[in-house]
Amino acid sequence: MRLIHLLLLMIGALALSGCTRFHMAQAPIATTYPYSEQQRMQAAHHWQVLARHEANGILRSERLRLTSLHLPDPDDATDGEFARGFRDLLTSELVGRGAQVTTLPGFSAEVHVEVEVVNHRDRGYIRPPVGAFTTLAAGIGVANFALENWSAPAARLIPIGAVTADITSGNWTHTGNTEVIITTQVIDGTAILYSSSNLYYINAGDRGHYAPHLAPKPEPTPTLTVTDRW
Repeated sequence: MRLIHLLLLMIGALALSGCTRFHMAQAPIATTYPYSEQQRMQAAHHWQVLARHEANGILRSERLRLTSLHLPDPDDATDGEFARGFRDLLTSELVGRGAQVTTLPGFSAEVHVEVEVVNHRDRGYIRPPVGAFTTLAAGIGVANFALENWSAPAARLIPIGAVTADITSGNWTHTGNTEVIITTQVIDGTAILYSSSNLYYINAGDRGHYAPHLAPKPEPTPTLTVTDRW
């Protein structure tokens, strides 16, 4: 009996020592961030939504509500469609809210918009969000309930398609490897009176909207050489 107790004690000691070793590593273990969401910007309407958000943010400051604001013209050589379109949209949103916007620089605070395009070249696997497969299972459950209440065999396909479309149509999109950081600042001399940065996914083919030098190169036009032989 004592031998059994001794063996159990030795096994327990070995197990504890093994656990201690298992919880040791020569390098930090990679982990993930808590679940979060990031929107995809892929329409001019999305630019307007951002312009409305920034106009509201700027005018929350009582000082800025009483300050003349100037939005510099975009540089046609370096700025893309986003810079031109967003300037006009932000101007409209500010004026519509009663802001003092002037076309003359030098006597007002300037509103600057900076865009940084981030292109990930070696992004690892990104697993689907928690609940994605649970949502699909719930959809199947709803479809099964509908099948029991539909008598026509052909009509039974309608609820399944409707449920699937409802689940997958507007909420999910691919993550992608291209993002933009859009920063709006109000600068008065050397003082930054307002600064707001927003991050979005964008389609890789839309990079030229935000950084013209990153626009996809057009395919060369094929040429045909004609030679005369007389």
